[in-house]
Amino acid sequence: MMNTFVVYVENKPGVLTRVASLFRRRAFNIDSLTVGRTEKPEVSRMTITVDADRDQARRIEANLYKLVNVLLVENITHQPSIVRDLAMIKVAATQEGRSHVLELASVFRARVVDVAPESLTIEITGAEDKIDGLLEVLRPYGVLEMVRTGIVAMRRGSKSSVGVSPTQTMPQVALDDDVSYSV
Repeated sequence: MMNTFVVYVENKPGVLTRVASLFRRRAFNIDSLTVGRTEKPEVSRMTITVDADRDQARRIEANLYKLVNVLLVENITHQPSIVRDLAMIKVAATQEGRSHVLELASVFRARVVDVAPESLTIEITGAEDKIDGLLEVLRPYGVLEMVRTGIVAMRRGSKSSVGVSPTQTMPQVALDDDVSYSV
């Protein structure tokens, strides 16, 4: 079963390597990994999806907490959440097929972000199934190139993932720049 973890980490060099190495050492394949800044400059947020059963997911969470730079880990797989992916798809589009490709993009609420004499580049945001559906209907026209961002997820409602209101601060960890850490 695919599990989605939201991991808050210190925004420091080497943290991504530590997290990815943990999955490698435990022989788990990361299906999707996205990392970005949060509303707090000293904190980054990772969204990690991995195929694991319930026991494996609990071990992954426990092992993530063992990493020095990890502030908070949440498995939001079974919680109401908003999950999105973004893809850019370059499709061969001759003069005859261009209108059909544009109609398909419109049906999927995608938008054209680049037009070239022999191709169109389409941007689509949504659930993975929606993006997979658009890809399938575009394949007969010739998908020339495709890139996906990976999943980003957030719990639904006004409760924040860290369990504090937006005006409160992230749980603080003692940060000592003079100490070096290794995992």
